[in-house]
Amino acid sequence: MPNYTDQMGRKVQLFAPPERVISLVPSQTELLHAIGLGEEVVGITKFCVHPKAWWKSKERIGGTKKLNLDKIRELDPDLIIGNKEENTKEEIEALEEEFPVWMSNVDTIDDAYEMIVEIGRMCDHEKEAVQLAKEIGDKFEKLPVSEKPETSVAYLIWENPMMTVSENTFIDHLLSRCGFKNVFANHPKFEGKRYPEISEEDLKVANPDRILLSSEPFPFKDEHKKKFRELLPKSRVEIVDGEMFSWYGSRLLQAADYLLEQKNT
Repeated sequence: MPNYTDQMGRKVQLFAPPERVISLVPSQTELLHAIGLGEEVVGITKFCVHPKAWWKSKERIGGTKKLNLDKIRELDPDLIIGNKEENTKEEIEALEEEFPVWMSNVDTIDDAYEMIVEIGRMCDHEKEAVQLAKEIGDKFEKLPVSEKPETSVAYLIWENPMMTVSENTFIDHLLSRCGFKNVFANHPKFEGKRYPEISEEDLKVANPDRILLSSEPFPFKDEHKKKFRELLPKSRVEIVDGEMFSWYGSRLLQAADYLLEQKNT
């Protein structure tokens, strides 16, 4: 009877490779498809837009932070895969009373490698998962490491209230990995806050070289750029693909090249 330890240190017991899997996280849904699962995945969230065929055909069990627990019970999964940050503690605790629930906790690339391989091992696709992790690792090995980042950035994830990312987040880790200095990492005013709300004055005082407006979770568009250009006329303002900075599954295969492109532009 295999026992697994998730990334929150919880023991998860499976009687056999799962045949009815529910994914509560978009990036991990995409990962399951990438390592070869198909009919085994019976439920996904409404935000699991990749792959498109699954988004159209799989049962949707609510949003990442507002799950339809009754629908999940109807689907009778033998494994649920969630994430500490994206899912709520209360809903996960309710689900784990009835089903095996494996939780990821990804703040770094190494955490992502571990998550990919462990999910593959649980789902009887370890070979494919190990190969995927290796390919991602090879891609990131080619991404130059800047010991002293020269470009300061503010990465915004929400408009009203204005929200950014601080230290100990996967996004901050990737920003550092591609040679950017996050002006709100280790900021004394926002100590202990991973995704702090900031004011226009906070942004002006930080005075980043670049302002990166993420395409998700808030869908910043070109129309928003004008506001920030007027606020900080000397900063370069641009829209970036949020999936490349925050999806920690198979999307990382594309992320390394994207980050290199951002670094060099």
